[in-house]
Formats: sequence, C-alpha cells, structure tokens
Amino acid sequence: MTAAGRVATSTDLLDYDEVLARFEPVMGMEVHVELHTATKMFCPCPTTFGAEPNTQVCPVCLGLPGSLPVVNQSAVESAIRIGLALNCSITPWGRFARKNYFYPDQPKNYQISQYDEPIATEGYLDVVLDDGTTWRVEIERAHMEEDTGKSLHVGGATGRIHGASHSLLDYNRAGVPLVEIVTKTISGAGERAPEVARAYVTALRDLLKSLDVSDVRMDQGSMRCDANISLMPIGAKEFGTRTETKNVNSLKSVEVAVRYEMRRQAAVLSSGGEVIQETRHFQEADGTTSAGRRKETAEDYRYFPEPDLEPVAPSAEWVEELRGTLPELPWIRRARIQTEWGVSDEVMRDLVNAGALDLVIATTEAGASADAARSWWVSYLAQQANTRGVELAELPITPAQVAQVVALIDSGKLNNKVARKVVDFVLDGEGDPEQVVAAHPELVVVRDDTLIKAAVDEALAANPDIAEKIRSGKVAAAGKIVGDVMKATRGQADPAQVKDMVIAACS
Repeated sequence: MTAAGRVATSTDLLDYDEVLARFEPVMGMEVHVELHTATKMFCPCPTTFGAEPNTQVCPVCLGLPGSLPVVNQSAVESAIRIGLALNCSITPWGRFARKNYFYPDQPKNYQISQYDEPIATEGYLDVVLDDGTTWRVEIERAHMEEDTGKSLHVGGATGRIHGASHSLLDYNRAGVPLVEIVTKTISGAGERAPEVARAYVTALRDLLKSLDVSDVRMDQGSMRCDANISLMPIGAKEFGTRTETKNVNSLKSVEVAVRYEMRRQAAVLSSGGEVIQETRHFQEADGTTSAGRRKETAEDYRYFPEPDLEPVAPSAEWVEELRGTLPELPWIRRARIQTEWGVSDEVMRDLVNAGALDLVIATTEAGASADAARSWWVSYLAQQANTRGVELAELPITPAQVAQVVALIDSGKLNNKVARKVVDFVLDGEGDPEQVVAAHPELVVVRDDTLIKAAVDEALAANPDIAEKIRSGKVAAAGKIVGDVMKATRGQADPAQVKDMVIAACS
C-alpha cells in the first residue's frame, strides 16, 4: 500500500533505483517499417506521403467486393534483404494470412499479414551502447503485411477517439507495404534496459536506412516502435504481465517510454495492484503513458490463410542474389571511417547521435577535408538546425554545397566569418555558394594590401598603448587591432593576413 493506504494508480511512479532493487525488467520490441516502394503491397496505388486524403486508393485497398490482391515483388525483395541483414533465415515457402479485427482504419475488416510462416526468422542485431559495449538483441521474426489507414479524431482534447465529436478517415496509407520486426525477449539488462531499447531502435534504423528500403522517418510514421514491458520480481522465474506502448515516434522517446513504464508498473505492483495487459499511448509532451485498450491475443484475431494469394516461395538462388546486394553494414562502415579519419570513439558517437555522420561523409566525398566537413556540420549547421527546429539532414543545404563553401575558404576567397553569411544565404534559398558570392561581391575577402594597410595604420594610431605593447613583444595584444581592422573592412579581410600586417607594422 502507498502512504495513503491505497493501491497505486497508473500515475504513481516508483523511484528508479527502487525499481531495480525489486524487479527485473523484461522487454520485447516490435518495429513496423513502411517500405518506400512506388506502389502498395497488394495493388498499384502510389504510396506518396502527404497526398490529399483518399486520393491514393482503389477497390483493392478499399476492400471492395470482387477485388483481388497481387503481391508487390519489390516489397518481397526488401523484406528478404532486411531479413538477411538481420542475420535471419529466409523461409523457403510461406503463406499470407488474414488477421481479422473490426476497426475503421482497415476497410476490409481484416489485415493481410503473415502469421505462422513469416518471411524471416531467428536472427540477431548487435547494438553498441553508450559506453561502447555491445549488446546482442535476438530477432524472433520479420514478417510482411499491409499498413492500415489513418484516423483523425476531431473535437476532443487529446486527439484520440475518447471525447471526440467525430472522426475522419484517410485510406491513402491502407495497403502500404510494411515489415514488422519482432525481437525475442530481452532480459538481464537491468538498469540499462531503457538504453538497450534506444540503442536497438537506433541501430535498426541505421541498418534499414543503409539498405535503402525505407526513409525510416519516425516523425512521419514510416518507422514506428511498440515497446512491450513487464517486470519480474527479483528471483522469480515467471514473467510478469506486459503492457505494449504503441507507436513511439523518436529514439529518445523509446528510452523515456521504457523507463516510465518500469516505474509505473513497479508502483502498481509494490502497492498490491495488478498490471493490466493493455496497449498504452506515449505522451510526447510529458513523457508519460496512458491506457489504451485491453490487449488481444493471437486467438482473438482468428488468423487463417489468405485464400486469394499464392504462397511466397523465394528460391535459394534468388535469396543469394539479394544477399549480394547488401551494402557495407553501418557499424562496419563506421569503424572503417573512424580508422581513416583517426577520430576517437567519443567523436564518432557524437557524429552518429547528431545525425551528422552520413552528411560529413558525403561532404568529404564532394572534396572537403574530414576536419572541415565535421566542423561545419556539428557546429554552425547544427546550430541552424536547432534554431529552425528541424533535423540536421532536413536543412536546405547539401553536402556538395558545404564542400563548395570549404573550397571557397581554402582558396582564400572567403574567410570563416563571411562563409557563415554565405551559408545563411544558401539556407534562405539564394542558390549555390558560388551563385551567392557572385550576387554579393561584398562578401569576398579583401586582398588589397594598400586598403588593409591603411586600416591597420588607422587602428594602431587610434590605440597607441596597444601598439606599444605589441612592439614590446606582447603579440597577443594584436587581437584588438585585428578586430578593429575586421570591423573597418566589414569582415572581408583575412584575419591571418591582418595579424601579420599588424605585427610587421610594429616591428
């Protein structure tokens, strides 16, 4: 019982250290990935994100009588490549199944999925934790299915169906190809369970992105994570009752959601209550979860084989052909790049966590040095992304354009201060750096020695005490004079050149 003598409510939380002292967290992660095929899983409708509602539908994905599905071969290829990259065995013969349930987001009242014959089974993914240690997450299965439509609940305070005055349905997403990746039970992580969950989803996202099977935009729902959490008393042998926190849509939120559920469930159990097997909704605003619906079991869905589709039977030759298309895996690529650049583990982790690694690599491939590329993306451009409230990769500047800015600096045409102004113009849509410089000649570094010397002489005359310090050997005092000259030349002079001229004038 709590101090008030009552069973804890779903909003009570136990201190995290006390949770770990009394319970062992047990997790299972389910990740849904929308494939970016040109058409849907079982029909020729396009899959363009953000189209006008209900403009990408047909009799098949609307479940109209007499319509028949046809399997998208590209989706099957992507599913096999995902399975291979996850070290899974590819099923040589498998059927689709009908997963029956009534909900308006699926107009057929069933979802075509795979049940007991998934395309890929028994794999693993090694993930790197924050301290550099590796944790192996075992994969139970990866199976193909179709996505559902989207419901928009209008008139309520939460955006959910409870309390809404009416709902709107958009079936553009219904039928979009999905691969669901399901882990085996993850136990033994203890206090690091939330970190393991985040690291797993991060590594999986990187892997899927490298395979080019999905844009893995969690903010747009093309990658969605469901976190199954339960607690087992220390020393117990049976798992506790689990909850499933649905559709967590950021990497950080995965960690926050797992930690919150551990503390919430621990409070319920410690006060003598029982955890309800249910789905829960994650609230991005405050990092909490709220009750959804009682969780169905497999029997509730009344699975049976899909009678309108042939079994999927990839030949061994085809599987091996697809294996040959796998790219260099992200962690192997990172290790190679780290060795080539000679950077520490911490620097590499910072690049990955900032979403900057691929951008830096692309910038170096466009001609910039690794140091210059890294400096631009993790400093000034990262600041701009934060100011604009977007991901680094969403900034309206390409790695090739950043490489052009670096080249202009290396050539002496720009200095670092002016180069930032050029980048700002690029971000504002004024074109490539070369076009910006052509349109704004005032940004080009001044190389007129006579003009700069005049500015130096004027600054020294206005600051005789500083000039005397420089003459006495206190070279650091030149900084004030350099700053005045840069101001006088509107930042267009080369600071190094100015400093040399200041010291020479005082010699």
